Amino acid sequence: MLQAEGSEAPIKVEFDNFEHGFPEGFGPGWWGRLAYWIGIAFATFQLYVAAFNYLPSQVVRGVHVGFLVLLTFGLIANFTARSDVGRALGWVIGGAGFFCGLYQWIFYADLIARDGDPTRLDLAVGTLLAVLIFEGTRRLMGAALPLMCGACLLYWFFGQYLPSPLNHRGYDFDQIVTHLSFGTEGFYGVPIYVSATYIFLFILFGSFLERAGMIQLFTDVSLGLFGRTRGGPAKVAVFASGMMGTISGSGVANVVTVGQFTIPLMIKFGYRRAFAAGVEATASMGGQIMPPVMGAVAFIMAETLGVQYSEIVKAAAIPAILYFASAFWMVHLEAGKHGLVGMKRSEIPSAWKALVTRWYLVLPLAALVYMLFEGFTPLYAGSMGLALTVTLILGASITAGASSMVIRTIFWVGLALVVAALSRDGLQIVPVASVVAGLIVITAFIRGGFKALRECRDALAESAKSAITVGMACAIVGVIIGMMSQTGVGTIFGGWVIGLGEKSLFLALIMTMLLSILLGTGIPTIPTYIITAALAAPALAKLGVPLIASHMFAFYYGIMADLSPPVALAALAAAPIAKENPDKIGWEAMRIALAGYVIPFVFVYSPALMLQAGDPMAAKLGFYGAVALATFKALVAIGLFGMVAIGFLFTRLTFVERLVALGAAFCLLGDFPFSDTAGFVLSAALALWQWRQRPPAVVEAV
Repeated sequence: MLQAEGSEAPIKVEFDNFEHGFPEGFGPGWWGRLAYWIGIAFATFQLYVAAFNYLPSQVVRGVHVGFLVLLTFGLIANFTARSDVGRALGWVIGGAGFFCGLYQWIFYADLIARDGDPTRLDLAVGTLLAVLIFEGTRRLMGAALPLMCGACLLYWFFGQYLPSPLNHRGYDFDQIVTHLSFGTEGFYGVPIYVSATYIFLFILFGSFLERAGMIQLFTDVSLGLFGRTRGGPAKVAVFASGMMGTISGSGVANVVTVGQFTIPLMIKFGYRRAFAAGVEATASMGGQIMPPVMGAVAFIMAETLGVQYSEIVKAAAIPAILYFASAFWMVHLEAGKHGLVGMKRSEIPSAWKALVTRWYLVLPLAALVYMLFEGFTPLYAGSMGLALTVTLILGASITAGASSMVIRTIFWVGLALVVAALSRDGLQIVPVASVVAGLIVITAFIRGGFKALRECRDALAESAKSAITVGMACAIVGVIIGMMSQTGVGTIFGGWVIGLGEKSLFLALIMTMLLSILLGTGIPTIPTYIITAALAAPALAKLGVPLIASHMFAFYYGIMADLSPPVALAALAAAPIAKENPDKIGWEAMRIALAGYVIPFVFVYSPALMLQAGDPMAAKLGFYGAVALATFKALVAIGLFGMVAIGFLFTRLTFVERLVALGAAFCLLGDFPFSDTAGFVLSAALALWQWRQRPPAVVEAV
């Protein structure tokens, strides 16, 4: 809870996990204004990097980490310190961290020249940076991730004393600090590179879209499409959260934004509190796997695999649709089981009217998707999408006072012609930036224009604050990456997975799944994916699993960990909205997301589900035939799992019927003679039996 400006009382905030991040605002008094303007400076620097990219990559990473540490300690002090002295101390510590990042820029040429031969100042700066990153991460996310990275650091220092095969050759202090704090495989590795480029830019993109009114558009369209159907409020939650996931990529952010509306709505129409919150948690976490933006992990995955981001999007598309289809199916069955009805026509807006009125909000997202699939880099596509969003916000502000539709049309057509004239040789950042700058000037001189400009300015500051927890996780996980790259310890675990997989690929997958879920109960999705992918994904690839599928397998279960008690961060975020126990919500979310635990096994055994080559059925049916079969089998399987979890189809299922449904689902997922045939026959028989057992009342449509 924030305190009034000028108050000296501490502000009670829990910083015990990654996803919840900071509370609203920037702190009391001028300390808050300091954080606000530093956030704007941070965002401005990142925009400059995205637009012009003149600085060396190492410098960009260093300054990015410097800003992260500065704002981490500064904001924590703003929200928790009991006095101005405490807040000043936090900012001084953060300033030391900013200097450590700036050190990469000031001494860039010298650091390259003396690579491998650090000075005492280099070692001091590198050590200080490590201490600040560990402590900052502990303050933000709790002790789990720093303790895990600390254990890796201890192994790095003293692993030579362990018995074979766990031992390594041993490394001196200067070797470790240099590798960790000055190379590109430690704090400044691939995760922080992705954070400093793609992730920050897309956080900005999502923030501006939200301020343009995208949440309201998604909500109105969802209500119009599904509000009147059986259990409509829950279907609205699934659809709206899935659409929000296309621009936010953050599960808990979806819960606390969309959930504020959907959870009370579901409760009002008869859903149990735990189930309603579980629906929102399940749908919101799915935002991280929903193209086109997905979560931060997707960008790290693309960079790690060295493939275009569009390839990750294509691979993720069908599994993501299946995930949300499963959640949709679950809430439909739950509504049928308890006789829940939809909303009244008078209570819901028109989806068509919402689209006609605010169709232009879809343009930035459509442009982003088009550019990604045309081969443009995510950095370029995100920059153009962001510029288009800002143009829409400012243009709407300029034309708001125009009474005539003709004048508005002339403005937008004229603006389009100006952009076209400036971009005759291709869409370049300088002409686009010039148009945006011109709109800013015009907006400043019209009535109400300053409100739009303040919205844009606030979006910059809020994006910087939102990027802190993601960025700090990317920084500290560099300890694990650096340790593994220098010691080669990852090959040991990989050897275990390969050895297990030679006996049974299924057991190797189970081992990888358990590792990812166990890691995910204590640390965020990003480091969970990075660790699991580094340890297990290469081994799975050697066992014949397509590389993207092996990495996506690790990713999925990192997400599932956020739904699984005892931690279940998404459930924790939903608990205060639903006024329900987080553990109850977590168990309900696991039940609703049952398909999410199954889909990764499906796309490993049927790579066609991810549009990857190597599917066993491709030889018989061709590639697209294999895709169609894999998708159909997965749809039937998740339909069966929904019946097992909810216990309903046309009427309530008996225990024996649930067992039959479960057996049919496993037949469709299995790989033995006549397994598909058995699965389809059992499914058809069970559906026909349920249809015959249905009550005489009229069966509602979906």
